[in-house]
Order: sequence, then C-alpha cells, then structure tokens
Amino acid sequence: MNAELGVYLLLIAFVASVYASVASLLAQKNNDSALALSARNALLLTWPLLTGATLLLTLLLLNGAFGTEFVWSVTDTTMPTYLKATALWGGQAGSLLFWTWLLSSFLCGAVVINWKRENELMPIVINVSALTVGFFLLLVTFWENPFAQFWQTPSGDVVAALFGPSALLAGISRGLANLGEALPTMIGIIFGGIVDIAPPAGSFALNPGDGQGLNPLLRHPGMIIHPPLLYLGFVGFTVPFAFGVSALVNNRASEDNWMNTTRRWTLVAWLFLSFGLILGGWWAYDVLGWGGYWAWDPVENAAFLPWLTGTAFLHSVMIQEKRGMMRRWNVILVILTYLLVIFGTFATRSGFVS
Repeated sequence: MNAELGVYLLLIAFVASVYASVASLLAQKNNDSALALSARNALLLTWPLLTGATLLLTLLLLNGAFGTEFVWSVTDTTMPTYLKATALWGGQAGSLLFWTWLLSSFLCGAVVINWKRENELMPIVINVSALTVGFFLLLVTFWENPFAQFWQTPSGDVVAALFGPSALLAGISRGLANLGEALPTMIGIIFGGIVDIAPPAGSFALNPGDGQGLNPLLRHPGMIIHPPLLYLGFVGFTVPFAFGVSALVNNRASEDNWMNTTRRWTLVAWLFLSFGLILGGWWAYDVLGWGGYWAWDPVENAAFLPWLTGTAFLHSVMIQEKRGMMRRWNVILVILTYLLVIFGTFATRSGFVS
C-alpha cells in the first residue's frame, strides 16, 4: 500500500482549505452568494480527503507497514489489533491527522446543517473554519506528516521523506535545512523542522521487519477512548467560536440567534470533554502511578481550562436567554475557550509539555 497517496490527499485538502478561506472572505466583502457556495464546497471537500488519509494511515498501522516512519515508531509485530488501530493517536503525527479530521468533521457538519438557517453568517463561519482546518493541515502536511517513508541514501544515511528519490526535491529540502540553520533560532526552527521532501537520487526504500512499538504507558484500555473524547471536546468548541466571530463581524453579537444555533454544539463538546477528563483521571490513577486521580499536571490543566470557560459559557447563555444579560461576556467566553483549546493543543501535541 503506497503511503505516498496520503501525502497527495493532504496536499489537496490543504489547497482546498486555502481556497475556501480566500473565497469566503471575498464573498463576505462583495456579498457574493455564488462565491460563498464555492467556498462552502471547497471546505466540505476537506472532509472526504482527510477521511481517506485517516483510513489509509489506519490500514498502514494494521498491516504493519514499517517502511512508514510513523507506523514504525508506534507499532510492532507483537501488538494486538486494537492497539495497532489506537496507535493512530499514539504519536505526534498521527494524532494531529486524527485531530484535523475530527475538526473538519465538526465544522463541515455545522456548515451543512446551518447553511440555509444562518445564511448571512456563513461566509465568515466558513472563513474561520477553513483557516482553522488549513492551519492544522499546514502542520500535518509539512511538519508532522505521518506518511513519510524510510529511505537509505547513497552515503548510507537513513532519512524519512515524503516522495521518492529526486535530485531536485532533495536539493530543495537541503536548502530549507540550510536556511533554518542560517536564520535566528526561533525562525530557523520553523524552516529546519519541515519534513524532508525527497531523498537524493540513487536512494532506495527501507522496510524494517519490525517497529519500536507503542509507549508502554499507552498500552491500556483507556487509550481506546480517552484521547478521542478529549479531541471531540476540543474540536467541538470551534463551532461556537466560528459563529461568534461571524456574529461580531456582521454586528449580530447582541442577538440570540447565533447563541441558539451553537448551544447544542457547545453542550456536546462540553460533555465529551467532561467524560474525557474523568476517564483521564482514572487512567492516571490506574497506570501512571500519580497517587491520585488528579495531580494538576500541565497536560491535565491544558484540558481543564477550556472545560472551565465552556462551563461558564453554558451557564451564562441561559442567563442571556432568560434575562437578556451578559451578551458581550458570552462572546468573550466563546473566544477565550477557543484560545485555550488552541493553547492546550499546542502545549500537549507540540511536545512543549508532556
């Protein structure tokens, strides 16, 4: 099975998200319904593309395609099938792909359901959605691509690259790496972290007989459901954020319509995040040996902070509905929850904290 197909799926999805973000902004500016529809369709295109990429990576994991760097890093021949499948979110690159797929699923679903009901808000909703999905596609395509394959170069080095041997593409990769070394550290890290595009001409593919396997702490039944619950909770809060920003741009933030539209989405996200936190506490107590269910660990706090602001938003929405109060506060809470979700994602998935 060719992992290179996954690279193409991600590239096309990224291009579609860029087009959707630009087209939706122009549709808002020019009040162009045809362009808004085009932007919507481009955003919706990201979902089947990401679905295909996610299914492909899952099949690579199940089939033990150890020539793919990510598969090699999180599976081995002794792991049971259920652990091989859950290894999708057991490593950095796979979890980012899974996260991006869930994000696209939620946002595309919200756009389809509310397309006719909230048509005036849609261009900015699509814009925010496309920018968010596009940002994570940028990361998963160019920095943390799970479809990079092992190659042995003519000099004997082993590298992981997206495409087959090419002198031109390998030269571009070397140029980006050299640029990263020449630039100041904070900027250089960005260019230096880009995944190799291709190995030099004359390289040949490597297919190890076994992988290094999943982290022993992750070989637990909690691995099946805990990360997906947290991810569902995180990505669900992006929907009210997109509608809240659109309401602000369209001078409708003081109205109740956008609140009513997003309340169920917020409640679903809050429930998923709540169950994820509870299950995470059990997992920490059962496996990690922290001596309790909660240790105020940075990873725990990264998930707990958006839960707090999401809880406050759910309660303040009821006050707005009954008394017409706290309208501005609700918009602030929606934005703050989204920012905390992004911060939590960066903190836990970038390796900043672990």
